[in-house]
Parts: sequence; structure tokens; C-alpha cells
Amino acid sequence: MAHIVVIGAGIMGLAAAYQALLDGNTVEIFETAPQAGGMAAHFNLGDFSTERFYHFICKTDTPTFALLDELGLRAQLHWVPTTMGYFFGEKVHRWGDPISLLRFPHLNLIEKFRYGLLAFVAVNGGAWRGLEHQDARSWILRWCGKSGYEKMWRRLFEYKFYDYTGNISAAWIRTRMQRLGHSRRSLMQEVLGYIDGGSETLVNALVADITKRGGVLHLASPVDRVECAKNQVRGVTVHGKFTAADAVISTVPTPFVSAMVPDLPAATRAQYDAIANIGVVCVALRLRKSVSPHFWVNINADGIDIPGIIEFSNLRSTTDHVVYVPYYMPTSHAKWQWQPDQFITEAMACIRRINPHIGADDLLASHAARLRYAQPICQPGFAAKLPPAQTPIAGLQVADTCFYYPEDRGLAESIRLGRQMAVHLAATDPAPV
Repeated sequence: MAHIVVIGAGIMGLAAAYQALLDGNTVEIFETAPQAGGMAAHFNLGDFSTERFYHFICKTDTPTFALLDELGLRAQLHWVPTTMGYFFGEKVHRWGDPISLLRFPHLNLIEKFRYGLLAFVAVNGGAWRGLEHQDARSWILRWCGKSGYEKMWRRLFEYKFYDYTGNISAAWIRTRMQRLGHSRRSLMQEVLGYIDGGSETLVNALVADITKRGGVLHLASPVDRVECAKNQVRGVTVHGKFTAADAVISTVPTPFVSAMVPDLPAATRAQYDAIANIGVVCVALRLRKSVSPHFWVNINADGIDIPGIIEFSNLRSTTDHVVYVPYYMPTSHAKWQWQPDQFITEAMACIRRINPHIGADDLLASHAARLRYAQPICQPGFAAKLPPAQTPIAGLQVADTCFYYPEDRGLAESIRLGRQMAVHLAATDPAPV
């Protein structure tokens, strides 16, 4: 038995704590926020509990299925046929299947063929490492051509990645496309999953199980420093108080690691510091009317500075209609200083442009969640830039969402990596302090 400290009570941290307890260790979790869940934490949109940042489940998310089975939650996982739309030319067109591509009026036959070929190759192609050193824009240009890229991709990239648009890993983009491409019932039908009650159901079940097994969760308790001696982790200091530990697992964003673990070698700290991130302000709107029948709507329209919207109520059934409008941007962008009401006002203008039948009085509730380190920038060759999760300090592991690479952020990857780090503790058998 070892005493394990986990830093961060998002899904990855909770999964690590859960696995460490299963393996016979004792566990304490320290979380900066006043609630567990991280990006999967909920808030009340009026009287409806929903996630600050939307989540969905794909057919390939096996780590999620395994954990739901262990927690007795599998019956609360539901699958729903979902669709995609594309707001282009001031109209929402159905998108995401071969017939929709053929009917799309803004591409010629050659552009449609090349786009369809890209989609096929992305979903059915070989190992991701073949694209590891290519940038996504060049990869898409090669398949779709300049006109296809300009029409269908450029604005999506620019309003998600800004200055990094030409420096995004093709392997990462391809893996995102592949995950969704494999979550289909057929070529014509995408299928996504949700958990009754949202991600909060999984968070609460993990916290309850951790507590039942003797784990201790400290909320509103940011770790000031990870304490080390003789190249061995010794514990953490929180609010000036030392807590001893045989091993520490950190799941907080990598930009915090250098200051939190000053005893790391300078070269390792430089690797963490070199990982860039994009921030996000995610606006959630509760509306009387539906915007469209689609779960996702990509946007290509002058004057709308977002890549798309997510009508979450077209996945998880709700009394009213819940729509997420994510604003990704560098934190140096002028809009990052906006107040929540400014984002909500602009988001509603976007919604009303997509569906002019929605009026100002159809807005029932709204919320804007802000996250400074939301989207890691995975550049070509990113795999080689990531340090190992096991740091040079014995007993200390560090990882955040960029360590999911080439996968993107999601519940399944959080669960997989969190449990994997805890299993690594058993393999290395940290000596008690």
C-alpha cells in the first residue's frame, strides 16, 4: 500500500484516484475549484443542470464503457441518431453524409469528389504516424484543392486556431475525423451517446465510489508546490500545509507545472512551457425554439466569428432547447477581455441569423464559461515534443489533455490516461515515505 496524491479532480484525476484505490492504495485528491468534474462539471442553466463544456460519447469510446460497467451506470448510456448541418450561403444545409455532399450547391462535381475522397481516407486510412510530421492545412489542400479548402475548411480553422492555422498536426485532425467516422450506424447515419443526467452522473458516481473506498477529496484546495527531495517526490503543500505522499499524479494543465514543480530539470520544464494552448469562452443558451434539427452546425458566413454551434438538446433530450456557442481564441485576443453579456449578445445574434424565427424573447437562460487553457495546440511532430508522463522525479507523473495525442479531449481519453497512470504506480512500486 502507498499513499497517493492526485492533483486535479477532473475526469482524468478522478479516474486515476479510482484506479489507485482499486489497486489497494490510499488516495487524497486536491482540486482548485469548489466542485469536482473539471471540464465535465455542471452548472444550472435556469433549472436545468448541464455541462459547462459539452460532452458526447462515440461508439469507439471503450474506456468509458468499461468504467460505466464497473460503476453500474451502463443502463444510463443512451445512443441517439444525430446529424450535422452547414450554415453556408445564409442557409443551413444538411451535411456529413454522401447524399448531402452530392446535394450541396456550393461545390462543383470535382470539389465534391475530392472532399468525399478526403473523408474516406481520413476515416479508413492507415496509422496516424504516417501524418505525424504533416500540417493539417497542407494535407487538406492536397486532397481538396485550394477552392475546396477555401470554401469548406479555411474559416473553420481560422476561427478555431487563429495564428496556429498553418501549424496543426494532420495526424490530430485525422484522428478527430476518424473517431466520428467510426461512430456511425451506416454511411448515412451518425450515432452519438449521452449519459442520463449528463457528465455529472459519472462525476458523482466516481466521487461516491472514491469516498466509499476511503479516498479523500479536498475541494477549493490548490496545490502550491509539489515537494521533492533527492530526486524523489515527497508530497504536496496546500495552503501552506504539507501532505506527505509516496507518489503524486498531476492532471492540471501543463502551463501550471513549472511553477508547481520547480525541482523538475530545466529541460523538462521547458518542454511543458513550450506547449501552446487556446482559450475558450463557451456560451450556453436555453431557448424556447430549436435552432435546427442538427446536433452540430458548422458555420461559414461573413460576420460570424465562430466555427460552429452545438445544439445539445438534439442529443440529450431536454424540456427546452440547449445550444452551445464556443468562442475559441488566444487569450491575447481583444475579445478575451469581453464581459459574459457581450458574448451572450453576440451569440444570440449568430443564432438569430441562422434561424430568423428565433426572437430575443426566446432566450430563457444563458451562461458563459471561460477556460484559459482549453485546447492544446498539437503541432506537426507533437508526439516527440511531449515528455513522458513519468517525470525524471521518481514517483511523480504529470499529464493533461495534450497527452491524449493524437486523440482530442474527451471522457474516454481522460479515463484511459488517468487509469493508465495509476496502473503505472503499481508497476513501479513506489517506496513508502
